[in-house]
Amino acid sequence: MNLVGIGYDIHAFASPEAHRKLVLGGVEVAPDRGLEGHSDADVLCHAIADALLGAIGEADIGHHFPNTDESIRGISSLEIVRRSVQLVAEQGGRVVNVDSTLLAEAPKIGPHLAAMRANLAAVLGIEPRRVGIKATTNERLGAIGRREGMAAMAVASVEMP
Repeated sequence: MNLVGIGYDIHAFASPEAHRKLVLGGVEVAPDRGLEGHSDADVLCHAIADALLGAIGEADIGHHFPNTDESIRGISSLEIVRRSVQLVAEQGGRVVNVDSTLLAEAPKIGPHLAAMRANLAAVLGIEPRRVGIKATTNERLGAIGRREGMAAMAVASVEMP
């Protein structure tokens, strides 16, 4: 039986004084303008983790990785995905594929796509060709269009016994 889950995440950009790096798919994309968050604020990983958790009927990452838990402050979001995959495995499942879309006006992610796919595939336990990552702008509309933050959407397919 194949199950499908969807995930969405959005984060505001941190102030320049916060000195946060922009991390997407476990790759440092920009050293000077990261996103606000308790973890490394990787919206792509967060959306994928939520999609995985949704596929198996689990609560979202806010439940599993609450921002009130100081022991996970600054955690790599690849670790959040890894732990989500572990929950899938504990229920006897395996990840089949993931497809995702980043929503942002900038920066360009094309130069980073191969590394992002490789990172995610390794953590998901699947081939890189089974990890879809696309990006689009918000056509200058809304908070994302005004470059106030970034968002991501993801769909995950999980095979269960």
